[in-house]
Amino acid sequence: MATPIRETPVLSGKDSERFLKDIRANESKRVPQKDYDRAVRTYNKLMKNAKL
Repeated sequence: MATPIRETPVLSGKDSERFLKDIRANESKRVPQKDYDRAVRTYNKLMKNAKL
């Protein structure tokens, strides 16, 4: 039997402010092209071998 998944807590106060600040700071960061290409190759290899 599976373990029930607990409900995700709602952030409030300083936790929510810090979370939003971190999100905004990361929105403008770009992933290096070589890392992106590596991820795409890995994804394509995975999908090729997947038995869907």
